[in-house]
Amino acid sequence: METPLPFAPRLRPVTSSDEPFLFTLYASTRARELAAWGLPPAQAEPFLRMQYQAQARHYAAVHPPEGHALIEVEGAPVGRQWVARTATELLLVDVSLLPEHQGRGLGTHLLRELQGEAARARVPVRLHVTRDNPALRLYTRQGFTPVPGGDPTSPYLELQWRAPEGDSGTGVG
Repeated sequence: METPLPFAPRLRPVTSSDEPFLFTLYASTRARELAAWGLPPAQAEPFLRMQYQAQARHYAAVHPPEGHALIEVEGAPVGRQWVARTATELLLVDVSLLPEHQGRGLGTHLLRELQGEAARARVPVRLHVTRDNPALRLYTRQGFTPVPGGDPTSPYLELQWRAPEGDSGTGVG
């Protein structure tokens, strides 16, 4: 039996007042990469802002805004989740957590909730992840598998999860 989380994560729609937090979150997802490049902070900040704005414009142009949610724990923002829901799939566009909230079961909890939703709707969950992203271990543990025909030279893997036959959302995990 799964141990319940000691906290109750809550998803709420993103608003324009969340922009400063969303930038901080985005920057935290790139910290390891920027450290490897040795970029000084004076150069890192404008680079990160440019990259963040490009990603935000792209996501907003391609994915419905109703799937964009802030993840809160005890009323404080700790991450974001963006899910594009269609009749044929749930596309996990992005899920990010601040580093201090990673490795505590929150990502697993959110992923299981999404898998339960997909099982009830009888659709797969699909996502893209970089091959060197530590979250790849989480996705693999949760039963995600590579989509056949992927480009082995791409830095990204396309993964998918389908509920086992007969699972209507109660046996995920």
